[in-house]
Amino acid sequence: MSPLVAGALGVVLGVLITVLVVTLLRARQQAAVAAEPPPLLPPQLRTVVEHLRGAAAIFGPHDELLAQSQSAASSGVVRGSRVVHPEVLELVREARRDEEPEALNIDVPTGLGLPARRLAVRVAPLGDGLVLLVADDRSEALRVDETRRDFVANITHELKTPIGAISLLAEAITESSDDPAAVRHFAGRMTTETARLNELISQIIALSRLQSTDPLLAAVPIEVDAVIDELFDQARAQAENRRVTLAHQRSSEAVIRGDRRHIEAALRNLIQNAIAYSDAGARVAVTTRMTHDATGDWVEIAVSDNGIGIAEADQPRVFERFFRVDYGRSRANGGTGLGLSIVKHIASAHGGTVTLWSRLGQGSTFTLRLPAHLPDHHAEGTAA
Repeated sequence: MSPLVAGALGVVLGVLITVLVVTLLRARQQAAVAAEPPPLLPPQLRTVVEHLRGAAAIFGPHDELLAQSQSAASSGVVRGSRVVHPEVLELVREARRDEEPEALNIDVPTGLGLPARRLAVRVAPLGDGLVLLVADDRSEALRVDETRRDFVANITHELKTPIGAISLLAEAITESSDDPAAVRHFAGRMTTETARLNELISQIIALSRLQSTDPLLAAVPIEVDAVIDELFDQARAQAENRRVTLAHQRSSEAVIRGDRRHIEAALRNLIQNAIAYSDAGARVAVTTRMTHDATGDWVEIAVSDNGIGIAEADQPRVFERFFRVDYGRSRANGGTGLGLSIVKHIASAHGGTVTLWSRLGQGSTFTLRLPAHLPDHHAEGTAA
């Protein structure tokens, strides 16, 4: 082989070897990139995120889910291993790109005809393409704020009515100072409006106290039928004025444990409402009985009347503050619209419930269901 041919072959061989080495290096680099593991989270950080009570998650450089709390999946923001809400996904990418925390308020549909949930979403970059997401459900706080605003607005309206009436009546008395009959008439109406205003303020104070104290801190055994007997004595004059008959079907074992003043207030409201919304000649009956189910022993107190009844459309709202089924009739009887709301709070605070059955023209039955108090008779006998 001539030296020229040998040199050419050497050059060709060198080029082939170079190409082969370069190809192998590139293939190895591509394989290394493809096999590159996802960013590894410190075990402590993963543990913290997974045990957070609220919705929280950490996403990797490609928006993949690396860790999440138990409530993140139910938040409506994360599904499977991805962010499903477009605005939140864009927020995550902005935080990664700008390396700055971001925040957003969004409404997430809940389905089943329920209102959307308002979420306050915050994201923060953690470095290496990682992004932390935290979503706080603000729905309950917004609902409480709305309820508070409505409550204040309702109180303002309700207070204006008797205060305005008292002011007008005072002017009328001044202008009628030379007419004793007119003065007596207007003074009588002023007394009625003053009593209504005093009752409204008392009910507002009672409701405020119910929401700020635990009645079970001063709990004592209460014989339900004895309380009803006392309340019947108090309501007898009201019933006779309206020609309403009172009846009581008792259960000697009906004993509960709670704050006696609160229980009296709840039953007083139910009995007075039943009388006020009954026509002349009607009957108001209170029945107590013991019941038992899988949740325990209960005392059920049913207050029934055969009065005007409540329309089905109004029944879901009867326990709302200031809601009145018949505004004119309620005003005429001095009702404040807070009585049933107070009953509901008392029932709930004592671990019970209050329910309604009603038909227009047939009457209504309110049932207060409270945990029964079953004393240990053996222990009592030993102590004696």
